[in-house]
Amino acid sequence: MRFSLHIFRSMKNSVYIMQMLDKYASFNPSPLSLKKLAEFGRSGSNEQNKESFRFLQKELPVRLANIMKEISLLPENLLRMTSVKLVMSWYQQSFQELMEYESKNPPDQKVLDNFTLTLVHIRNRHGNVVETMAEGVMELRNRYGIDSNTENRIQYFLDRFYMSRISIRMLINQHTLLFGKKEKHNNPRHIGCIDPSCNVSSVVQDAYDSARFLCEQYYLAAPELTIISKNLLENESDPIQIVYVPSHLYHMLFELFKNAMRAATEHHIEEDQIPPLNVMIVKGQEDLSIKISDQGGGIPRSKQDLLFQYLYSTAPQPARSESASAPLAGYGYGLPLSRLYARYFQGDIVLSSFEGYGTDAIIYLKVMSSEANEVLPVYNKTASRVYNRDIPVNDWSSPWITNQRSFSTFSAFRS
Repeated sequence: MRFSLHIFRSMKNSVYIMQMLDKYASFNPSPLSLKKLAEFGRSGSNEQNKESFRFLQKELPVRLANIMKEISLLPENLLRMTSVKLVMSWYQQSFQELMEYESKNPPDQKVLDNFTLTLVHIRNRHGNVVETMAEGVMELRNRYGIDSNTENRIQYFLDRFYMSRISIRMLINQHTLLFGKKEKHNNPRHIGCIDPSCNVSSVVQDAYDSARFLCEQYYLAAPELTIISKNLLENESDPIQIVYVPSHLYHMLFELFKNAMRAATEHHIEEDQIPPLNVMIVKGQEDLSIKISDQGGGIPRSKQDLLFQYLYSTAPQPARSESASAPLAGYGYGLPLSRLYARYFQGDIVLSSFEGYGTDAIIYLKVMSSEANEVLPVYNKTASRVYNRDIPVNDWSSPWITNQRSFSTFSAFRS
């Protein structure tokens, strides 16, 4: 009798969760700007804790539901992969936990504290989402292969899926750092995870030092670093600072430095000296630009677009290791994920390569925090069509198309 009652309650709860999933997926996410996020968190008062709770109480389920709906549209073979099933279970569990707070208004202090702890659990649960989803795609490719249509859909999905994850993690980190009793504040100047006076040169140096440590572990050598700064908005001698999330900027720079160091070191490994990496930081009226230039031999133009394809890497895939140290290269999602971090607040990452010489990697960020608005995926009919749409027939001539008729074929046919 108890077992039957338990099954009935589980089924009833499952129906309720599906109804809530449909409900929240029908709403669009509400993007925030860096300015709003920073201004809101300045005091960290209990009243702001309640206001943050009321916002996240609705916003987090909306963002989760939007991307969960898209997960269900993935190819059946991919949905059957063990790693993808695991990711789906994490999202379902997190959504279900948030639903427990759906009607708790107004919140008392106990509800606020429990909500913060729930967010910490959700963040920890989703800590390995990037790698786990990547493993699912690799599993699909190794077992069944991936045609061009499936590849395009997966690329489209992963951009949106990982961007959604960045945004959810951002909101959770802000709330838990501001209102969590056990969260560590590394810098008293920070507002949550936002630095209102982020020193760009310092983050560049930190990312370089970390990448250099890895490079010297692998190659026993590493290129030096030169930094040139041009502050065109304030006094030229002033340090370049912006309102930004230092961990996001560090992630982008660390990935670009790893790639630049590996290329430069391997290209000049037989020489007495490795050419340095040259970094230029320029702060203009609208954009803050960071250019990393290496002399690593560059890449052909035909392969540049591949660099932002998930699971594409010019390095061999590293073996699994229990070590906590990160590999210098090989997993293939570093560049596309770094570009998402840049685009999340209206920035970008652009590569310009000079085959035979080297590569320039440029990070663009918004100078004005009021213009640095979140870029968020929205689940709607337009998005859902992408998962059922094939690649259109190419209507431009190309030497890579194998089924086109040549003039000689046509002449032979006439004769």
